[in-house]
Amino acid sequence: MHRHKNAVLKWLEVIIRERFSNVFSLIENEDGVCLRIDGAVGRIVFNGFIPEFYQARSDLPITYWKSDNEGWRSALGLPLPAPGTCSLPTPLIERNIGKYIINYDVLGLAYWMLARVEEIERTDLDEHSRFPAKSSHAYKHNYLARPIVDEWLYILHQVIQRQWPRIELKRHSFAVGLSHDVDMISRYAFAKPLQLVRRLGGDFLRRGNFRGSLLPLWLRLKNDKKLHAADTANTFDWIMDVSERNNFISSFYFACPNTRKIIYADYEIEHPIVIELMRRIHRRGHEIGLHPSYGIQSDPQAITAEASRLRKACVREGIEQEQWGGRMHYLCWRHPITLYGWEQAGMSYDSTLSYADMPGFRCGTCFEYPAFDPVNDKIFNLRIRPLIAMECSVMGKRYMGLGVTEAAFQKFVELKRTCKAVNGLFTLLWHNTELDNIEKKRMYQNIIEYDR
Repeated sequence: MHRHKNAVLKWLEVIIRERFSNVFSLIENEDGVCLRIDGAVGRIVFNGFIPEFYQARSDLPITYWKSDNEGWRSALGLPLPAPGTCSLPTPLIERNIGKYIINYDVLGLAYWMLARVEEIERTDLDEHSRFPAKSSHAYKHNYLARPIVDEWLYILHQVIQRQWPRIELKRHSFAVGLSHDVDMISRYAFAKPLQLVRRLGGDFLRRGNFRGSLLPLWLRLKNDKKLHAADTANTFDWIMDVSERNNFISSFYFACPNTRKIIYADYEIEHPIVIELMRRIHRRGHEIGLHPSYGIQSDPQAITAEASRLRKACVREGIEQEQWGGRMHYLCWRHPITLYGWEQAGMSYDSTLSYADMPGFRCGTCFEYPAFDPVNDKIFNLRIRPLIAMECSVMGKRYMGLGVTEAAFQKFVELKRTCKAVNGLFTLLWHNTELDNIEKKRMYQNIIEYDR
């Protein structure tokens, strides 16, 4: 009896091929789901089907597996979380006449986590209609800070090596992905009169320098074609300088409001100041991407229109890129409909999927992977690039509230070390406006340069 739909198996096969080798295929037969290599002897059988992995719920049981007790290495040196069951058989992985049998639904876990089955049609949302970390199974059972899909695939890697010791598997290297949502390009250049007065007043109260507080107003009146170094939101060159010193590429995601929805960005993508900035980013070899408007996560046509506006602005300036990606504003996401907006817009990747209220591994992985709609069983061309940490989630008062402290630094580097342990991608979001003083700049630089 077949329990898996063809589209699901095909998608999981793509995941395995990307992670290990293109020689693998997945089939389902009377034994269960089998991993095999055409023309090669032997197979790996995934046993222990868990139907709850195909349901949108967060009340699954959980247990832990001590892999070292059976001679298998854990990526983090810790027992592996095993959602979906209260107990596991011993041995969990057994050798049996030319095959290995894994008596836990590793593929079901990968499907449940990567396809975000848990989030379908949820109503326990926050004030921005987001599924919060605190509603998730990972948070409730204290494994949000762990890439559990990668941890289980680390075990599968070892099983593959024992089953087919001569097969050459793909090698992955740890990497850092830096991105910057450009909600505000300038603190003063595009502010409406009332906003400008408030910002000038706030700056005066913070600095106690009346002349210094009026400098931005003078700059606004004097120059409408280029950002000035005195503008506290203008940290773009500093960001690129730090990235280049460390051989990183920074991605800057720009707002292109094209709807009547609530608009948070106060600039227009075609403005000379913005165009000059994008030219400079492109000239220095960094990436430009899309930051869709607040509230359009359920409107694929609106996402498509904003992506089109960004591309048109770039085409006029001769800005060409091999890939186009970005992130939803406020990390707003409605699963799976938001995927269709990015797919219809022809975007290469989305990097929204992290929780706003807590950093960590929302998708259970720090590897990029092809998107999948678990409602309509559809594989997308779009790729998901999970976001591991946003500075506001860790430091912001609305969320963890750690501020610019050693505790915040340790939280960031803990996540970075975890990504490195599985040779994944540590993706960090840091807004250009959150580098407006030396302490924040030092924190950012220390994080990305840690353990290089």
